[in-house]
This record gives sequence, C-alpha cells and structure tokens, in this order.
Amino acid sequence: MQAIRFTAEHQIFRDSLRAFIRKEILPYIDDWEKSGEIDRIIWKKMGDMGLMGLNYPEKYGGLGLDFYYSLILCEELSYCFSGGFTISALVIQYMSAPYLLKYASEELKTHYLIPVIAGEMVSSVAITEPGAGSDVKQIKTTAIRDGDVYIVNGSKTFITNGFYGDFFITAVKTAANEGTKGISLLLIDRHETGVSANKINKLGWHASDTAELGFNNVRVPASNLIGNEGEGFRYLMDGLQLERLTAAIHSLSTADSALQYTLDYIAQREAFGKKIGEFQSIRHRVAQIVANIATTRAFIYHCCDLHNQEEYAVQECSIAKLQASELAVNVVNQCLQLFGGYGFTEDYKIARLYRDVRVGTIIGGTSEIMLEIIAKMSIDKVTYHADKSDSK
Repeated sequence: MQAIRFTAEHQIFRDSLRAFIRKEILPYIDDWEKSGEIDRIIWKKMGDMGLMGLNYPEKYGGLGLDFYYSLILCEELSYCFSGGFTISALVIQYMSAPYLLKYASEELKTHYLIPVIAGEMVSSVAITEPGAGSDVKQIKTTAIRDGDVYIVNGSKTFITNGFYGDFFITAVKTAANEGTKGISLLLIDRHETGVSANKINKLGWHASDTAELGFNNVRVPASNLIGNEGEGFRYLMDGLQLERLTAAIHSLSTADSALQYTLDYIAQREAFGKKIGEFQSIRHRVAQIVANIATTRAFIYHCCDLHNQEEYAVQECSIAKLQASELAVNVVNQCLQLFGGYGFTEDYKIARLYRDVRVGTIIGGTSEIMLEIIAKMSIDKVTYHADKSDSK
C-alpha cells in the first residue's frame, strides 16, 4: 500500500478551498439547515471557481485534474458541519453527473453536463423506489417507447436534490421481462409535465432536499436516453465504486470534524476541578478514536490512489465505505457523550453531526450489502469487472 503524496499544488488548492468555504459557505450553513434549502447561488460560485468539475474534461468546462483534488474537496466540505450541504454537492459531481460524462450523447452533455459544471444546473440520480432499495433489479418504474418519446410511469424515493434540482438521471424499466437487461437510464427534467416531487421530513441532513418523486405519463424525449437501452444496470454498477468512495471520505471526515470539535470542548470544560481532557479514561478514549481515524484514512487514501489509477476496486471501495461509515457513527456517538447534557442541545454542532452521520451506513448500499459483497469476493471468489453487470 503506497501513501498518497500530495504536491505543493494540492496544498495550495486546499488552502484556497478553505478560504472559499470560510467566506462563502460557513456563514450560511445554519440558515440552510433551518430553511431546508441551499441557496442556488453557491453552486454558481463553486462553478466559477472550478469546484463543480475538478475531474471533468476542459472541453465541458472542467479542470481535468487528478482525483486527489476531489479527495481534498470531499474532505473540506465535510468539515462544514452540515451533512446535508456536503451530500448535495457530492451527488452532483460524483453520483449523478458522471453518467452524463461517460455515457450520454454530446447533445445531452451540451445541454446538461456543461451547465452542471458551471454551477447553473443541479443534478440528481433517481434509483431507489419504495419497494426497491439496494436490490436495483426490482425497480418498477417503466419507460415505454412511443415513437420519439418514452412514456414514464412510477415513483422514486430518498432522492437527494430531488425537490430543488433540475433533472434526474433515472433508472427505468424499458423491457419488463428481461431482468437487469431491461433497465435503462433516462434523463428526466424536473419540471416536465407529469413529474411530481414531495420533500421528505428527515432525521438529519436538513439542508439537503430529499424527495419522493412521481412520474405520471411523463413524455421524455427518446434523445434523453443515456447510453444504450438495456445497459442501465451495467452503468449503475460501474458507477457505484466512485459513489461509495466519496461517501467513505465524507463519513471519515465527518468523524474527524467531530473529534476536532470535541477536542476544543474538552480543553475548556472543567469537572471536579480540572479539565475534562485531563481525565485518563477520556484521554484514552480520544487516543483510540485518533488511532481508528488514522488507520481508516490510510486505507481510504489507498482506495483513492487506486481510483486515480482507474482501477475497478470493488472490494476495496466496499471495505472503505463499510469501515468509514460504521466508524463515523461510533466516533460521533462517543464525542457527543463527552459534551454531557450540552451535546443533546442544538446550541452545539455535535448534535447536528449526531443526526447527520447515522445515514452513512445506509446510503450507497447498506453495511449489510457491503459485507455481502466482501463475503462474495473473499469466500465465493466472485470477481467484478469494469463495465460488466455480471461476475465471472
């Protein structure tokens, strides 16, 4: 396992990003959390800075940088004390727009990908349904070809950026009886006739808009098909590794932000005549958290290195997502404990982190799904290959 070597350019980028976050994001986080809506102007500001297309080609308005810049972006956004804001940004750049880059026509890239990278449009990915979560094969939303359009009927749920966003990369059934070969991806405009969206009242991630979507005889241009008909499942499986890797970075950075926030608190708070941080039991608890974060970060950086080399690292990304999300839940829980009763109040950001971190073990494939993938690969010797929907 080779350690990532950040260059001077990477550090300059991190410093400038931190300055941008301090000026343009942190002053507004609490307002976005309360309103449940992120001011769209921030996406344009990020687009103007090149932050919405770090790894995208310059021909589409991106910067064409290596993946380590995205690693830094994911880390720094996760220190904003708002999982809702961070996940909205990650969904745009790493969980929905990549399907446009890899599989969409040049026409779709012109009308949708370029504006996304410029921060002028907000994208989302619509896969999960009320009766189909981790098992994508069970989706029921249909898209029936009728001349030069598809007629879409069905519903989706838990869709980040689904209410205030502009369009969805949507998993649909174009052939009902062909299993995974009957799944395709369609780009559906949020404001198309027959599309409805209702915000979900969530435990955490209050700044992000998570929606239930309905499609009632929605007429979608056939030109909005992403890639080839019947290839959607293959595309989705290929895209999951980046989704899980960025989710792992976010979880671990959330855990570290909770730790740093707690270290500041215990250095000031006194009990029984001395600082909380001077009690041995607390010092050892914190030391173990530091060790766990450090070892998990080393493995995640290894996964980032593999991704930067275009390795299709299914097992590694599954391990990273599993370990980071489970660790983050544990760390934030322990940190809240050190705040005592104050940790249970909205006056301290640890309470928000406690709410936000819990969903990390669910999104992008639950911990149980991650364990099953790892078990299949280690016990059953199943292998997965890039752009392959099946295993050998």
